[in-house]
Amino acid sequence: MSLNKKSPFLTKLLDQKILIVMAVPFVIHIILFRYVPIVGWVMSFQNFKPQNGLFDQEWVGFKQFIDLFSDPGFFLTLRNTLVMAALKLVMGTLASILVALLINETNKGLFKRSVQTISYLPHFISWVVAANLVLEFLSPTGVVNDILLFFGITETPILFMGKPELFWWIIGWSHVWKTCGFGAIIYLAAMTGIDPQLYEAADMDGAGRLMRIWHITLPGVKAVFVILLIMDIGRLMEAGFEQQFLLKNGLVQDYAEVFTIYILRYGLQMMRYSYAAAAGIFKSIVSVILLFAANRISRNMGEETLM
Repeated sequence: MSLNKKSPFLTKLLDQKILIVMAVPFVIHIILFRYVPIVGWVMSFQNFKPQNGLFDQEWVGFKQFIDLFSDPGFFLTLRNTLVMAALKLVMGTLASILVALLINETNKGLFKRSVQTISYLPHFISWVVAANLVLEFLSPTGVVNDILLFFGITETPILFMGKPELFWWIIGWSHVWKTCGFGAIIYLAAMTGIDPQLYEAADMDGAGRLMRIWHITLPGVKAVFVILLIMDIGRLMEAGFEQQFLLKNGLVQDYAEVFTIYILRYGLQMMRYSYAAAAGIFKSIVSVILLFAANRISRNMGEETLM
């Protein structure tokens, strides 16, 4: 092939060689820490013993999966995972969009920057610190109970962390507090890309602020919303670990255990490595199915897709 007749692919490859070189470390990281560990999935078809080699084990077929689906705790964990993930998805997305809209509609520069900074600072706090703050606020002597008692809403302090029916909502609201400000940055970036002439035309037509938000701002961020929604649906089985692990206690155990904690408990504490591997495979397969299903539904509806 002559130099003046290069293929379009080769031309694009040479034009982007710097970006490709920069991407190499990340590709290596993905291969080493995401794809190579898949070899360990063979443990789910074995009765794995650490003293033997990975392929020098007793093969038991689908026994671990049968045991997994026969465990009542598995379905309890599945329920907790899906409910908490759905709550975090809905509440977190709506809160991020709302915060982005409020910041975008604020005209005072200093106030706008201050609110934006304050709202996303909790994102940089570790869950170890954040969980302790939540526990302190919701304790019988915490701020929340003090407010409820002061206004006469309750007569005695409420043991928030001891009520199983409140645990999912505590997870949801604490997630909103910690992540909505940082999530709003993505939507704010999308809002800055909306053509200002659309707002000027709406002003000339007599549209109010709410009308401009509904007919210009929200449609302008719809593509970003759909892409993030598809990605979040693919992560529904990742309801979290640190948040639930640090906030749970014996009183709410049946409502707090998610798949990551379930796998950790069986794999490391009970040393049932093959069983934990089977649970991990189930979680991964369901996540992939959810991702492709959400992507397919979005394509059929004529919306943006990941693939």
